[in-house]
Amino acid sequence: MHEKAFILKKTRENRGKKMTIESSKNLGGIGAILLLIGTLPILGTYTFGILGIIGLILILFALYGLANIYKEKGIFTNSIYGLIAGIVGVVVAVVIVVVAVLNNLKTLLQDLYPSWNGSWSTLSSIQGKTPDTSAISSSTIFSLISGAIIAFVVLWIFIIIWAFFARKSLTSLSTKSSVGLFSTASLILLIGAFLTIVLIGVILMWVAILLLAIAFFQIKPQPEQPMATMAQPPQMPTPV
Repeated sequence: MHEKAFILKKTRENRGKKMTIESSKNLGGIGAILLLIGTLPILGTYTFGILGIIGLILILFALYGLANIYKEKGIFTNSIYGLIAGIVGVVVAVVIVVVAVLNNLKTLLQDLYPSWNGSWSTLSSIQGKTPDTSAISSSTIFSLISGAIIAFVVLWIFIIIWAFFARKSLTSLSTKSSVGLFSTASLILLIGAFLTIVLIGVILMWVAILLLAIAFFQIKPQPEQPMATMAQPPQMPTPV
């Protein structure tokens, strides 16, 4: 009776693990597809990046589930570290751009509208007037361009940091799941992050996300563990 209960319990555990792997790989595959669609220029514009955000969330859920299944925390924690680095990079880059614009906004408006006295209270006086773009000073343009370049460099560095942690996460997942395509996708993603300063880098990152989707769908359920049987009690010798 106890042996049957034990076998039934192990069977339920194995079925639960199979279902978890199946759901996790589907979440990851669908999430990667949505992330790819959401980052494409035309489709991403129409969806306002919402599909990409949803896809990223689904991938994180998938990595969390797989990290628990394979008992490898690094699969999920490294992905979170990378996500934090990406968010920090975007925030810092936006702050740099905003500061650069605000610091040069007054000078830029005075260049465009020479008749404006520089007082913010009289800013409405420039409404309806044609801006004189030829009067913009080179120093103002240089300051704006410098701010944009600094913001891009900062963002580029944080993208590389994000890709580094993503590679660590996916390499661990590749080892645990025996799906080598995860490691390949992470390598292409890292190379693409280094080359984001040119168009080829962005294309490589799209390819990496596509390979990531395929890799998720290639995950196979773990084989069932053999059921342990209870030891049979020793038989008494037959009397002669």
